[in-house]
Amino acid sequence: MLKNLWNTKNSAIVGIDIGSHSAKAVFISQGSDGYILEAVATEPMPRGAIVDREIQDIEAVGNVIAKLRSKITSSVSNAAAAVSGQTVITKVIYMDVALTEQELASQIEIEADSLIPYPLDEVSLDFERLEVNESDPTKINVLLSAARTESVEARVSALEAGGFTTKVVDVESYALSRSFDLILPLLPDDAAEKIVAIVDIGALMTLFSVTQAGENIYSRDQLFGGEQYTRSIVSYYNMSFEEAEISKIAGDLPPNYTFEVLAPFHTILVQQIRRAIQMFLTSSGKEKIDYLVISGGCAQVEGIHELLNEELGVHTVIANPFSAMKISSAIDEQELNNTASQYMVAAGLALRSFSSWHI
Repeated sequence: MLKNLWNTKNSAIVGIDIGSHSAKAVFISQGSDGYILEAVATEPMPRGAIVDREIQDIEAVGNVIAKLRSKITSSVSNAAAAVSGQTVITKVIYMDVALTEQELASQIEIEADSLIPYPLDEVSLDFERLEVNESDPTKINVLLSAARTESVEARVSALEAGGFTTKVVDVESYALSRSFDLILPLLPDDAAEKIVAIVDIGALMTLFSVTQAGENIYSRDQLFGGEQYTRSIVSYYNMSFEEAEISKIAGDLPPNYTFEVLAPFHTILVQQIRRAIQMFLTSSGKEKIDYLVISGGCAQVEGIHELLNEELGVHTVIANPFSAMKISSAIDEQELNNTASQYMVAAGLALRSFSSWHI
C-alpha cells in the first residue's frame, strides 16, 4: 500500500486531465528564465466513457489518450493524472517531527485504519510532509491522501492503453492549486499572500478550491457544469447535443439566445459560485475572499468575467496558466488564448515534472 513511497525522483511528465467531456494534455519544459510550454492538446471524450468521475470504458479512454499522445510528443512517455470525487479523502495529520521518511510511512500504514473510513485493502494511500506544527514543534503536519484503488488503477490502465507510463496519480484539487503560481501574473501584486478562490467549471462538476498565501486550505465539489448550458441550447433550439456543442463554441446561435439561454445560465452560475463562497466562509471563519479565478470550459462563456466582477464584488480574472510562459513556435497562440482556461488542472499535473514524487 505504501511500498517504496520514500524513494523520490524527477522526470519529464505530461499532465493529462481526464474529464467526462474531454481529455486535455500539457507538456512543459524548463529553461534558464522560466517555464516553456512545449505542447497542449485536447480530445473529446466519448459519452458514457466516464460517469461520475469514474472510468467506465478503459479502452475508449485509452484511445482518446493515444490521440493526445500523437499530438503532444512521442519523446516523453511518462504521464500524471488525477483522481477526484467523494471517494478521495485528504487529511492533515500530526506525526513526530523526528521520524525519517521510511519510519513515517510505516507509522502511517499502522494508523491508517483509524484515519480512513474505507477498508484499507480497497484504498491507495500517499502522504507529503508539510510544515512543523505551530502549536507543537515536536510534531510535523503531514498531508495524507487516500483514493479508491479501483479509481487509481483505472487511470493507470487508461494511460497505459494510450502509450504512457503513469508516474503520478495526484488529487485534482491539489493539481489545480499547484497552478496557482502560474496565474499570479494575472492578479494584483499582493495576491500571493491573499485568499484566492479558483473555480474550475467542468462539463458536469465544478471544483471550488481556495488558497491562502499559496497553500490550499479548502476544496469542494459541486454538481454543476457547462453541460447544463449545452442542454438548454438543445432544449430551446431542437438541436442534437453535438450540434449544440458546435454552435456554442462557434457562437452560431439565434439572436434571442442571449435572453432565452445565456441570461438564465448566468443567473445559475452566479448563484452556484456565491453559494460556494458562502460555504467556505462559514466553515473557515474567514471574512472574505480577496480574488476569484475562473477556469474550465465555462470560463469562456460570453460575459462571465464582467458578470462576476459586478454581481459578487470580487476582483475576478479568467485563468491562463501559460500567460507568463515562453510558448513553443509549434503552438497557435491565438487559439491557445481562447482555450487556455481549460488547462489549469493539466498544467498543475505537468508541473510534477519539477518536483519530487513518490514511486
